[in-house]
This record gives sequence, C-alpha cells and structure tokens, in this order.
Amino acid sequence: MISRRIFQKKSLISGAKYVCSAYVSKFAPPSVKKSLILGFPQFSSVSTSSLTQFDWKSLYAIKRCGFSTEVVTEPLGEVIDVPLAQTGEGIAECELLKWFVQEGDQVEEFQPLCEVQSDKATIEITSRYKGKVSQILFVPGDIVKVGETLLKMISGSQASTLISEALNETLPLPSDTFEIGTESFSYDQNKEGGVLSTPTVRHLAKEYGININDIQGTGKDGRVLKEDVLKYAANIGLCQLVAHSQASSTEQLQIKEEDTAVALSLDGCHFEDTRRPLRGFQRAMVKSMTMAAKVPHFHYLEEINCNSLTRLKASFQNDNSDPDVKHTFLPFLIKSLSMALTKYPLVNSSFNEELNEVILKGSHNIGVAMATPHGLVVPNIKKVQSLSILEITKELSRLQQLALNNKLSSEDISGGTVTLSNIGSIGGKFGSPILNLPEVAIIAIGRIQKLPRFADDGSIYPASIMNVNIGADHRIVDGATVARFCNEWKLLIEKPELLILHTR
Repeated sequence: MISRRIFQKKSLISGAKYVCSAYVSKFAPPSVKKSLILGFPQFSSVSTSSLTQFDWKSLYAIKRCGFSTEVVTEPLGEVIDVPLAQTGEGIAECELLKWFVQEGDQVEEFQPLCEVQSDKATIEITSRYKGKVSQILFVPGDIVKVGETLLKMISGSQASTLISEALNETLPLPSDTFEIGTESFSYDQNKEGGVLSTPTVRHLAKEYGININDIQGTGKDGRVLKEDVLKYAANIGLCQLVAHSQASSTEQLQIKEEDTAVALSLDGCHFEDTRRPLRGFQRAMVKSMTMAAKVPHFHYLEEINCNSLTRLKASFQNDNSDPDVKHTFLPFLIKSLSMALTKYPLVNSSFNEELNEVILKGSHNIGVAMATPHGLVVPNIKKVQSLSILEITKELSRLQQLALNNKLSSEDISGGTVTLSNIGSIGGKFGSPILNLPEVAIIAIGRIQKLPRFADDGSIYPASIMNVNIGADHRIVDGATVARFCNEWKLLIEKPELLILHTR
C-alpha cells in the first residue's frame, strides 16, 4: 500500500513515530483527533489514558510497520473519483473492454485510461486529471453504469515522488511481531485488506463465491494469483481439473453448473450447455429488434438486371491504378439509391412517435449493415448526395476496417437515414429485413446470379439478376410510394450511364 497512517506516541517511546498500513483498524478511540492524508484518517496526539483503555491489538493489526524520523503532516494530494462519463445520447451503461493503465501508474492529462463499448460504439475514456492511479474498481467484462466511479486517482504531479520518499524513510521490521512498551502484537493474515491481489483475481474469486482472505497466496509477498484461486476452487469442489495427455499442456478448469448444464454422452465425449451474456452490439440488437418488431412492416420485392452495371464495374477495376481502391457493386448501388431518394424524400425520413410527426431528412446518410466478430453494426456514409462513387468507395472501405477492429465512433454509427443490408455478400438470394428505427425504410439485396431471361424478341440471354426486398414502415410509407421509388432505383442500376447526368 502506498498510503499510510501516522501514529505518534510521545508518552510511551520518546520521539518514536510509527508508519502503519492504511488497512489497520475499523474503529478509532473517541479521543483521537483525525486529519486526512490521501483520503485516509491520520491519528495523532493520543493520550496515555485512552491508549490503555483501547484495544491495541485491533488498532495495530498490521502487516508491516517501520520507524521514521519524520511524520508526513500535509496531504500528499486529493483523491479524485473518475466516473464513466456520458458517452452518447441515450447511453445508460457500457461494457469495460480493457484498461490502458494499472494501479500505481502516473497518468497525464488526456491520457487514455480504458476502452468501453456502449450499445452504439467503442470509446476510449481519457483522463481529465494529472496524477497517480490509486485504485481500479472494475475489471474487463464488467458492465459500468454512466456516473459510476471507474477508478480513483491521487491528483498532482508530485504525488508519486512524495509518497516514494516518505516510504523510503521507513525501516521494515524483521518479523510480523513487534513490541511497544511491554506489549507484543502480531499481524493476522485473515484481517480484511491484508491480502495482496489484482482486481482481476478478486473478480475471479467473487465469481466463485470465495472469500479471497481464505486463499493462501503463492506470489511475491503472499500475493494471491489466478492459479491460487483456481486451485482453491478445485479443492473445495467448485470446479474440476482436466488433465491433457500432452506433457506440455497445463491444467484447465471446467466450472460445474449442475443446475443449468445438461451433459450428454456420445462416443465417450461429454457436451455441456454454456451460458454467454450478451455484450456490446448484441445487446443493442436485442433492444432495437424488439422495438422494430412492434412496427407494422410492408415488404416490396423486385429483381434488377445488373448486366450493364457488371460491365461498368469491371471497366473501372481494369483501369484502376490505385492499389488502395477496389471497385465493387456496393458504391454504385449506394450512389444510385441516393439519387432515387432525391425524387422520393419520404423514404429518407424518420418518424417521431412522441410528437407524431415525420422528419424529412436533408442529408442522405446511408447506413450499411456489417457483420463483424463483435456483432452486427450499421455505420453510415454521410451526405452521399454530395459524394462521388470513388469517394463513397473510400469511405466504405474506412468504415469496414473500423468495424472489423471494433473502432467505430459514435459519429460513424449515428444519424443514419436509410439502411442497406447486403446479405448477398454472404450468399443469400433473398432477405426480409427489419427496420432500423427511427428510419422508415431498409433494403436487403441478394447476391447477383446468372439466370436465363427472355428478350423482347423472345430470345433467351444470360442475365445478372439481383433480388431486392424493401421493408418500410407502413404507418408512414404506403405501397405505391415504395413501388415508384423502387422503379426509379431500378432504372438507375440497369442504366448506370444515367448516373452521369445527375452527378454534381
């Protein structure tokens, strides 16, 4: 512990001063005067009469004690609670993904502290203060509510130096027993706070329902390690050890969940059900899809001939000299979609149920559904109506890379006006999309496939056919509007040369 309590007793031992652990007693004698050092009480000028009547063993239950020629009488710095700030509109809680700092680290202003994930984005939390990390209160995987304290810091750039100098002046005792006057006191290993461990290890012990004070640590200075918790859990029957046949393999633990696990036996193999909490984007999808399922949907299906678009895309790719750009169908579909939205602005709107009004959006912020290892996410390309196809291609590539790395910002995934779901990139022919509220339209496109079609003269020719399914909020958009909108979009895709006429 970097924080210390100072006890001074002139009557018992002249001039002696005792530097003791901050986790010593839970009670203080009534006559003791208190001041604060690092947020902990400092006791001084204790009378002899009060000391003789007080339980010294409770007061001096410490692990280490040393003597110093000077007493720290001034506070070394203010203890600051660093809360989880509001990360976006409507965000009530976030999942802690990882820490960038550890207890004892010196932190500069605006230095990243941790990374959290909300329902909408992954965000880095930075420090508003300069100081030293004194305590971390959550471990990765925890759900933290907005406003809850993430960690505690000691403010000021001198905090680390002052504490280090003060502790360097102390001399450790040769054993856990020492004498004051004629009384002898010893440290009780089971006292609360006497166990050294990291927040991750404490969290693991908490998951097993184990009191970490009951575990014998094998680390430095008796520190409790993760392996100590796992072995202790195995010894008391909370989990079982599974040994592999390989000599180099290590022990693994399988948690027993007898009330929830269903074990099956097949050819000597055992299978168990597992429970996995929903996190991040998956939690968001549960909320959004539950809300969207209550909205009356109208679906309109159409097939689009992409022969001309296929030739145009191939021509662009053959003439492409930029290795960072790869031309695909999606940017053409996005640009043509924006042009169709210009003619039918109701499809590019949102519905406010509370005010019972429709908001016609001025910008075409077209969202693209992306399946990532972290879940489904829908970033959007802003102001598509003012972008070229090449600019759309580059922006789409940027968003895809951020989505794969789970680095999308709140700006990237907010403000969408209509959503495009390219299920065909995985292999599906058809999709029946559900609205991404408060948007009033979503479009699912299937894969482009070669199919025989009839020409006007009755001859058969091969066609590159793409199936589309437009889902709309039937409270706002009627079937006729969706059909006319789809006809306009289909025309621009089947005759991509028309894009040149409308490009600004």
